[in-house]
Amino acid sequence: MKQIQWFPGHMFKSLRQIRERMTLMDIVLVLLDSRLPSSSMNPEIFKIIKDKPTLILFNKMDLADDSILNQWVEYYEKQGYLTLKIDSQTGKNVNKIHEYAQMVLKEKLERTRQKGLKDRAIRTMILGIPNVGKSTLINQLSKSSATKTGNTPGVTKAQQWIKLSDDFHLLDTPGVLWPKFEDPKVGYHLAITGAIKDKILPEDDVVKYALTFLKKYYP
Repeated sequence: MKQIQWFPGHMFKSLRQIRERMTLMDIVLVLLDSRLPSSSMNPEIFKIIKDKPTLILFNKMDLADDSILNQWVEYYEKQGYLTLKIDSQTGKNVNKIHEYAQMVLKEKLERTRQKGLKDRAIRTMILGIPNVGKSTLINQLSKSSATKTGNTPGVTKAQQWIKLSDDFHLLDTPGVLWPKFEDPKVGYHLAITGAIKDKILPEDDVVKYALTFLKKYYP
């Protein structure tokens, strides 16, 4: 099985900018692909987040095997994370994200009020791999075409602030991968779901892997 690496220069730059801006964030929204929660989790992201309050969003929930997805939901909740299954395309559960973010920040918001300080807008950052649905999700949240969307990985190549409401501001970031996939299967999973460019792997190899996977797990 071929070892895959696809880490364009703009992704290296984006990871550096994410590190630099992390201190500005109240909470981080991590967007995973419900069809491949493990392969769509960028290990570099958790290294950067550290102990920052985090809400994990499982996108494209209607395309996933619900029994497998629920196991991953349980896994992350046991790690202490609040999670939410959503579908950015249809808007399913998207309206709950603001509420869930406030739940994650409940103690911090209460401390602010106890000090007599005025509430300010929650600042959040959305992180995920290419083509996981970040731009579509933001358009749902903002009820506009605030960001470009497309089926080609790497559509968003710059960071931009988006005012979702008076009390909820979001920093969109480009989809980022990590320099090396330790498990070659991860690369094939990402290729099948469009997270890496088509030409990175031979199309015949990707199709063969997908058919073998489906025959084994969903005969």
